Amino acid sequence: MGHLVMSEKERLRKAIFEMVKQGCLTLIKAAQQTEMSYRQAKRLYKRYKEDGDAALVNRHRGRESNRKHPLQEEIVARYKEKYEGFGPTLAAEYLEEDKLKIDHETLRRLLLSKGLWSKQRKRSPYRRRRECRAQFGELVQIDGSIHDWLEEGRHRCLLNMVDDATSKTHAYMESGETTRCVFRVIWEWIERYGIPLAFYVDLKTVYVSPKDTTFSHVEKACNKLGICIIKAHSPQAKGRVERNHAVYQDRFVKELRLKKIKTIEGANEILKNGFIDKLNTKFEKPARNNQSAHRPLDNLDLNQILCWEYERRVRNDWTFSFMSDCYQIERQSGHVVRPNAKICVRRHLDGSTTAWYNDIELCLKKLDRRPESLSKQKAAVVPLSASAAGRRHSQHSPWRRFNTRWLKKTGT
Repeated sequence: MGHLVMSEKERLRKAIFEMVKQGCLTLIKAAQQTEMSYRQAKRLYKRYKEDGDAALVNRHRGRESNRKHPLQEEIVARYKEKYEGFGPTLAAEYLEEDKLKIDHETLRRLLLSKGLWSKQRKRSPYRRRRECRAQFGELVQIDGSIHDWLEEGRHRCLLNMVDDATSKTHAYMESGETTRCVFRVIWEWIERYGIPLAFYVDLKTVYVSPKDTTFSHVEKACNKLGICIIKAHSPQAKGRVERNHAVYQDRFVKELRLKKIKTIEGANEILKNGFIDKLNTKFEKPARNNQSAHRPLDNLDLNQILCWEYERRVRNDWTFSFMSDCYQIERQSGHVVRPNAKICVRRHLDGSTTAWYNDIELCLKKLDRRPESLSKQKAAVVPLSASAAGRRHSQHSPWRRFNTRWLKKTGT
C-alpha cells in the first residue's frame, strides 16, 4: 500500500468535500470555504468521488518544471570544469560568452542545489554614509590592495583609483605600494581623463609625510599639479575604494587564472587591454553633474613633475654626488651655476637623472669615479732655499735679525 503526501490546503479540501459527500454542506458553500469558483469546485469534487484522495493532490508534484533550463547539466559541467569558485553573477557572464546563457539568479539556485555554492554572509552596513561628490574628477580615492594576485603564494600590490562620483576605476600592479607605483597610476589617469581636483589617501608615508615640516614626493608632485590631498584616518572613510578591492580580488584573480598569467607585466597588459574598461562598463554610474571636474594637462611635462626631487650643493670643481654616483656639470652650464650653489636633482620614472638651477636644466656628465677632494690631495712640498742674490744681500734682510735659524738652513 503506497503513501500519499498531501499539503495542508489539500487536507482541508478533503475534509470539506467529505462533508459535501455526507450531505452536511452544499457544493456552493464548499466552493466559498475552499476559495475556489463553483465551476472549479464542481470539477474537483467529481474527480474526488472517482479517484478518492489522490484527486486532490497537485498533479505537478514530483515532475520536472516546464521552466527548467534545457542546458542545466551542460552548465553545471562547464562550471565544474572552468569556473569553480566563481560567484553566480560572474560565472553567468563567462557562461554567456561560452554561448551558455543563464540568469545569475537561476544559476545561484542551481549551484546551491548541487552544493557548489554557499550563501555569503553579508557585512553589516556602516552606520553613517558620506554622500558621494557630484562631478567626475572632484575626488579620487587611492589605495593599494595587497593580495596573492597571481596565485603563486607571493603577495603583490594592485594600486587602485576610484572616482567618488562615478565609481570609475583604474588600476596598476607593482611588487609593492611604492612611490613609483603611485606615480605610474597617477600618470595614466591624468593622460586619460585630466588632472583631478583632489586625492583621498590614507596616512601611509608614500602619500603624506609624518612630519609637518616636510613633504613626501607624492605631495610635492600634487602641489605642482594643483591637486589637493585629503587624509583619511580610517578605512571606512574611503569605503568606495576599499569595497572596489573586493571586486578586483574576485574578478581579476579569476581572469588571470583563466588567461594563465603569472607575471606582473602580463597582469598589467590584461588591465590595460580591456579588463578595466569592462569593469567600468558594468559598475560605473552617472554623476549628478555631467560636467567633468578634470583640468586639461596643457603644456605641463609630467616627466618633470612625477619624479623624485633632491637638493644638492655644487663643489668647487662643478661636481656633485647623487645616488652613489658623481656627476660633472659641463662647461656650457658653468655660467649658469657657480660653486657652492644649491641645485635640484630629479630622478625620473625611466631611471634618468637631470639637474636644474632656477628652472634651467644643466648639462651633466656621469663620471666613472669620484674625483679626489682638493683638501686631500697632497701637494709636493718644495724646500725653501736662498737664491745667490739672497745670500749676497743676506745682511740687509730683516730675517737675519729676527730669524737667524732660517738663514742657517738655507746655507748662509
